[in-house]
Amino acid sequence: MADAAPPRIALRGLSKHFGGTLALDHVDLDVLPGEVHGLLGENGSGKSTLIKVMAGFYTPDGGELAVNGKPVALPLHPGQFRSVGMSFVHQDLGLVDSLSVLENLRVAEIVNSQPRWRISWRRERARARETFKRYGVRINPDAAVGDLKPVERGLLAIVRAMEELPGDGGLLVLDEPTVFLPKEAVDRLFALVRDAAARGTSVLFVSHDLDEVREITDRVTVLRDGVSVGTVTTSETHETRLIEMIIGRQLAALSPAAPAEAAQRPIAMSVEGLRGEAVADVSFRVHEGEIVGITGLLGSGFEQIPYLLYGAHSAAAGRLQLGDAAYDLPRLTPSAAIAAGLALIPSDRANDGSVASLPVAENIALAVLDKYATRLTLQRRRMRREIGQLMRDFDVRPDDPTLPYGALSGGNQQKALLAKWLQTQPRLLLLDEPTQGVDIGARQQIFERIRVTARETGMQVVCASSDYEQLALLCDRVIIFGRGRVWLELVGAEATKERIIEQCFAAMAAETVGVVA
Repeated sequence: MADAAPPRIALRGLSKHFGGTLALDHVDLDVLPGEVHGLLGENGSGKSTLIKVMAGFYTPDGGELAVNGKPVALPLHPGQFRSVGMSFVHQDLGLVDSLSVLENLRVAEIVNSQPRWRISWRRERARARETFKRYGVRINPDAAVGDLKPVERGLLAIVRAMEELPGDGGLLVLDEPTVFLPKEAVDRLFALVRDAAARGTSVLFVSHDLDEVREITDRVTVLRDGVSVGTVTTSETHETRLIEMIIGRQLAALSPAAPAEAAQRPIAMSVEGLRGEAVADVSFRVHEGEIVGITGLLGSGFEQIPYLLYGAHSAAAGRLQLGDAAYDLPRLTPSAAIAAGLALIPSDRANDGSVASLPVAENIALAVLDKYATRLTLQRRRMRREIGQLMRDFDVRPDDPTLPYGALSGGNQQKALLAKWLQTQPRLLLLDEPTQGVDIGARQQIFERIRVTARETGMQVVCASSDYEQLALLCDRVIIFGRGRVWLELVGAEATKERIIEQCFAAMAAETVGVVA
């Protein structure tokens, strides 16, 4: 890092209101040339708002911006960030599903270049293949982006942002870039980030994963409630201190729930002979009030289980026993699953779990809409009053039921979804990556709500996750998958992060995979 040079980007006194909510309160931020700078904070702390101001998406209420020591007038016009040397990977990735990989990769270049009578798509296709090869990424340039896997979408957005950077440095902004990436892809991304920083590029890295932040960043700035709490040198700051800065208090100790109590309760749910596209002959049981985690390496099939049990993906065979009722899984539909007392919170909450343009009240009320329906209309005033109270009960911030759901931060979106489905008093709650993109404070709240509900109501929980540490903290048991089958289960004190990782790799490496009875 060149300390004598002016900051690559300097923000002074940045402020932004949304109605009566102060999202940013005179925030200062410096990112130095060649620096990887972390931006931390709970969901709703102002991180995404700050980034969207930098991208020209939001108009600030006040503040100044300088790039390489030269003032830049605010607000930035849409797309102007490129001309001042900034490039972004946003949480929603900013991809157009209806266009091809090649078109998404080159769209900014084509739009901003001199007019051309004809585009040589053969040449552009060859350039794209060479680009992907340079970054160690395998994606078909002709594939429709809407057909890509989440990992491929994330890698495409990252490669595109890297390619848009100017040759003399610039600033790359990565907003939760590792959410959809497996470990090997994260390692590759970090290698690219280090290489870019070594060439003089500055990187603003936003993440909730403290291990990632500590590994890749030089300095960290923490926001809390729209205010900059401070900037620290990463290598000189203990993780505990970072957590205290983020949440403004000491973090209450998290410890796994004791499995003995759940194991003594009656079996309330069982799956027999489940087969799907990526799973075969899966059987397991869940006790009343028990929280069971399912996991494995990417491609092991565990991530399909919640959707197969819910009827969202078609099962080839299998039987679900829920209390005294039995269900043929190949014939089960989501509407029938809801009627049977199942609830699913998917990993892709933006596309599969909500309607971003609708108010929070409507999103939460969708699961119980009949409650507010009359012959001709909806009782909207009553709905917003009752949903507003539910939002306060679940600490959804801000607790304004009229706000668009998409305006909430990731953690508050997830708490809203939890409120939506827990109000239906489900017998079986299915979770897929429940704290993906959720800050450490909100995670604790979500875990505690799930635990209390399971303990007090007897609700069974099946949680699919690739976050081994969270599984160890939340679950009574953890079932490991390998090659589409159950490998083994870890109970209580056995289900440590290290033991889960060890068995995930053992399951994938084994020539034959056992089945848990």
